[in-house]
Amino acid sequence: MLDGVRQKLGWAKKEKAKSLAVFIDGPNILRKELQIDLKDIKKVLRKFGEIKVGKVFLNQYASEKLVEAVVNQGFESIITVGDIDVAMAVEATEAIFNPTIQSIAFVSRDSDFWPAVIKAKRYGKDTIVVLAEEASASALKNTADHVVIIGRRM
Repeated sequence: MLDGVRQKLGWAKKEKAKSLAVFIDGPNILRKELQIDLKDIKKVLRKFGEIKVGKVFLNQYASEKLVEAVVNQGFESIITVGDIDVAMAVEATEAIFNPTIQSIAFVSRDSDFWPAVIKAKRYGKDTIVVLAEEASASALKNTADHVVIIGRRM
């Protein structure tokens, strides 16, 4: 009965936000023509939890300005030589087995991370994919628990 009174009065306990791990495919998402900003990504992911792990994967050609922008937005920049997808999938797999992480978000335009989404779901993680275009990554859209489409700014 006391809980009902608290809810009516607005005193209900707030649920603790889920811990969220976010993995961003930098070369695929942070492109000038897409006009997607890390602020936009953080904003749409807030409703899914609190970002505890935030990593942006970049290749060795990333400018210092881009690396600085990533860090200024509170993300860790991971510079790779070679295949970004492999490094991102390995980091995501580590998060899948982290008991303090409840949700995992993949930000990309392709379906390369479909196996990681499947693995995350198998181990009870809530999965989110953030895509740049409606037509991208059908396998991710059809597998993830939540799909968010962010696009060009008008």
